[in-house]
Parts: sequence; structure tokens; C-alpha cells
Amino acid sequence: MKSIDRLVRSFAGKVILASCSVVILAVGVRAVSAVAEQRGPVQRVVQGKVTDGGGAIVKGAVVYLKDDHSLAVKSYFSDDAGEYRFGQLAQNTDYEIWAESNGKKSPVKTISSFDNKNQFYIDLKIGK
Repeated sequence: MKSIDRLVRSFAGKVILASCSVVILAVGVRAVSAVAEQRGPVQRVVQGKVTDGGGAIVKGAVVYLKDDHSLAVKSYFSDDAGEYRFGQLAQNTDYEIWAESNGKKSPVKTISSFDNKNQFYIDLKIGK
């Protein structure tokens, strides 16, 4: 009888220990997900340089960023170093980006929503 009693207590102790472990794990997972939700969605950034066919920087080029979901287009003038930057881009949206200067246009580049990077460096080359 004592061995059965000891076996039951041992089994009950293991069940209680396992139950407590599951509860602690569940609370920990909820706490981590709550912190992640408070931070909000991660935003993406695209930046780069605009150059001509010879590799020289192009200042004042108009860089266009088209949202393929809403079809909205943002624009930015490249600075004195030929650089541009667009921030706060949605993760779940595809974008097209290109530059224009003096009637010439760069090839259109695509940023895919399936690409999980948050930072994109895209140099745009305006043809001769």
C-alpha cells in the first residue's frame, strides 16, 4: 500500500510540475507578444544614389517611388551628393522606384513585399 501511495504522489508531483511549467511558458509567450505589439509594425526604408551613365552623381534628379497597391507616387529630389531616401514604407506593399533627369530615365527597380529586409540600398543609373 505504501509503494502505491508513493507512486501516486510521485506521479501527481510530476503532473503538477508539468502543469506549472506549461502555465509559466504560456505567460512568457503572451508577455513577449504583447511587447512586440506595442512596438507596432516594422517600417522599411529605401535609399541610394542617382548616377549618370558615366558614374557621375546626378544632383536634383527626381526619384519616384510608386506604391503598387494604392498607385500613389512619392517623389524626392536627389541632394548634392546624388542621394535620396524614402522612409516609413509598409512591409506588405510592393514598390517601384526610378529616377528622371533632363528627359532621361533610369530603369525601374522593384521592391517586393516578399523580401523581408527593412533597409534597401538601390542605386539608380540614368542612361546617357
